Amino acid sequence: MRQNVAQKRIVVLGATGATGRLVVSTALQRGHEVTALVRRTASLDPAPGLREVRWSDVGDAPTLASALTGADAVISALGGAATGPTSVCTDAMAVTVPALQRAGVDRLVVVSAHGVAESRDRSLFSLAVWAGVGGKMRDKEAMEPIVTSSGLDWTVVRPPMLKDAPAVGTYRVGTDVPVHLWTSVGRADLADFLVREVEDPQHVHALPRIAR
Repeated sequence: MRQNVAQKRIVVLGATGATGRLVVSTALQRGHEVTALVRRTASLDPAPGLREVRWSDVGDAPTLASALTGADAVISALGGAATGPTSVCTDAMAVTVPALQRAGVDRLVVVSAHGVAESRDRSLFSLAVWAGVGGKMRDKEAMEPIVTSSGLDWTVVRPPMLKDAPAVGTYRVGTDVPVHLWTSVGRADLADFLVREVEDPQHVHALPRIAR
């Protein structure tokens, strides 16, 4: 863990996805305690500081509430089905937000996508992503207002195309980062940013983009 960074107890949603696994490993490497909500236990390699909680239904509020005991923050790396209609992110936040409010856990960092809501334009990027994964984009678009109207200390991160690439550590973050058809960010760098936002929040009540 980096010097002067206090240990956090982080609950990770979507912990077994391509990004979620990197969030878990990054947080553990920095000395944080992680509660990973998973569809099936034993989905992650055992590690000091890691606890798995079976959460097979994102509507299971009691299990989520139990997992939040003692937590400092929640990171959602949920993505939903690759093709076709999906509502995983929306359904999960409809349960997570009130659970956080009841538990008194204020910090919520959520992965959305560039191209939803006001960031949807007639650019080649937006046209391509909506044509390719429109179901996932609709889910992200419906999810965001649940988070942004919650009163929590939220950050909604809007990455462009995600790549399975080694971390470079020199990514750009901001609400005005330009996104083109070829713009991308590695999942490892995204995971790094998500964990940093728990350690040292810099984008509370903001919807930053992230790109190489």
